[in-house]
Amino acid sequence: MHIIHVCVHVKKDTIEDFKQATMHNARNSVCEAGVVRFDVIQQQDDPARFVLVEVYKTPEDQLLHKETGHYQTWRDTVADMMEEPRKGIQYTNVYPDNENW
Repeated sequence: MHIIHVCVHVKKDTIEDFKQATMHNARNSVCEAGVVRFDVIQQQDDPARFVLVEVYKTPEDQLLHKETGHYQTWRDTVADMMEEPRKGIQYTNVYPDNENW
């Protein structure tokens, strides 16, 4: 599995617009063959902070995701909503093993 946590800090006045755009992207992303999970979570004590939990079968599947129209629309739509640049952190799967996803 190829796991990415994308940490996002948006401007407070764009929270709802960001959520709407991100949910559209997430709903389409989970339909991609190489996407195992695509979770959108919002920080409780600072609602302007989000984490996108993206799990792909392979690193190549993440690259294919970035070629989709829904991702490119999301990227362009939310670009001006960022309080600071988003940050992707890559993880290695430990449990459950890849065969049990």
